[in-house]
This record gives sequence, structure tokens and C-alpha cells, in this order.
Amino acid sequence: MTTFTSAQVPAMTGRTVIVTGANSGIGRVAAGVLAARGARVVLAVRDLAKGQTAAAGMTGDVEVRRLDLADLASVRAFAEGCVGPIDLLINNAGLMIPPLGRTADGFELQFGTNHLGHFALTNLLLPQIRGRVVTVASSAHRGGKIDFADLNWQRRPYRAFPAYAQSKLANLLFTAELHRRLAGVGSPVLATAAHPGLAATNLLGHLDDRSLWNRLQTTLVKGFAQSGDDGALPTLYAAVADVPGGSYAGPGGFLEGRGAPKLVGRSKAARDAGVARRLWTVSEELTGVTFPLAAQPTR
Repeated sequence: MTTFTSAQVPAMTGRTVIVTGANSGIGRVAAGVLAARGARVVLAVRDLAKGQTAAAGMTGDVEVRRLDLADLASVRAFAEGCVGPIDLLINNAGLMIPPLGRTADGFELQFGTNHLGHFALTNLLLPQIRGRVVTVASSAHRGGKIDFADLNWQRRPYRAFPAYAQSKLANLLFTAELHRRLAGVGSPVLATAAHPGLAATNLLGHLDDRSLWNRLQTTLVKGFAQSGDDGALPTLYAAVADVPGGSYAGPGGFLEGRGAPKLVGRSKAARDAGVARRLWTVSEELTGVTFPLAAQPTR
């Protein structure tokens, strides 16, 4: 496939989709496309009012449910309320370079939300998932390092972008290890990942425009970013295209910043199977949630 547009998303009638952070940005776009193609779409959002506003702009069967990925109790409550099979889980929600913060469980806010919240959610829902798990990462993962000695920035001086890059690297390592585990038990479920390139969304909306650096970033986004609609295409591609488990989709243009989606590469650190396994073990310890599937019986 050399090009991919939202028009190529197949009919989704009879399928259930969950999209985290679907009240805005590429999550909102992806959820709207899937609902328009006939899926029953659950918008998993922290702010119900914003979720209802987003749902009002969509056609089809759309439900809004509260999910705060920065609170493991909320993650568990959401998962417990999910009844029946799930065909597609899109781990889209995320934070990007906020001031230092902590989740309800004491984790650094970006690592806790972007990685640990989705790690717990995916494993809690996995017995019900029968299609794919798509996790939204970022090209910023290339600057990331998993610091097992201080994952939650309790000893080091906090630096927002390295913390973000660590969380996005964790997303790719999670996808790789999830793919390995699913294949190991003979599950038909696929784990894939995607990144939107440089997309004009509200992810940086918290930044103080009085900062010269923040004004420069805003100018860069306005001048070079693709639209939110185009930024959602890699997610949709990873969700419905004929791609292998463990694959990673992103824009095919200059520096993967924009353009039609295709399968893209990842950093050497993101391909480290040993680190992926170690991160999985640590994530189980931190969240109290483990991989729930057993090997499928042979025929």
C-alpha cells in the first residue's frame, strides 16, 4: 500500500472500538472515522463534558465513558465496566512535556499516564480483545532512555522532554513485548504502534506562549505540521491495514513529519528485547497488573 486515506478504512459494523483520549486531537479524528464506518466506539476520556462535546460531532454509535489514566483505580473501574468483546483498543491519550507532576499512584505524570496507565488498561482488557491493540508513540522516542534506577524522576532534576521521550520509548517497548507475548500464547490479537508525525493538535496547549522557546515551537507547528485529520492516518493505518504484529506506522514524508502513512523504523533502543522484557516486569510490579493470557490449546 503506497497511499492510505480514511476512505480506505473498511466497514466496521458489529465491531467495538475503544479510543483513549478521544475528546480531542488525533484520537477524536480516529474515533470519528471508525464510528462513521459503523463501529460502536467508546470514547474513554478524563473529562466527560469534553467527551460529550466530541461525541456530538460524530455520526454513528458513540458512547462516552470516564477514564483517568493517571489513576489506576479509574483504570480498573473502566475495565470492570467493559462488557463483551472488544475488537480494537487504541491507546491514544497522552501528555507532552508538562511541568513536573505525579499521578494518583505517585508515578511521574508522563510515564504514569502515557505508559503505565495504558499498560494496565491493555492487560485488564486483553481477555476481551479479539482484534488489535494500537499504541500511539512518537518520533521523540529516539531521544528516550529507560532509566530503571529512576523511572519516576524522584532522584534526578526533572526535565520534561527527556521524561516525555522515555514514556514514548516505553510505548514502543511495550508494543514489542506485547506482540512477543501474544505470539507466544498463540493469540490472534495483533499489537501495533503508530506516530502522527508533526500534527497540529492541542497536545502542546498547556505551554506558556510568553516563553521564546514555546513561541518557536508554536511557529514550527503552524508552519510545518499536517492537520489533525492527516495526523490520525498512521493510527488508522496501524488499526486496519494489512500489517504484521509489532509493526510501527508513521508519516512517509520528510523526517516522518507529514505525508501518507507507511511502516517506519524505530531506534536501536526501541528494538532492545531485553529492555522490553525488563520494562514489562517492572510495569507489572508498579501497576499490580499482569499479562492475563495462557497458551492456546493446539489442535
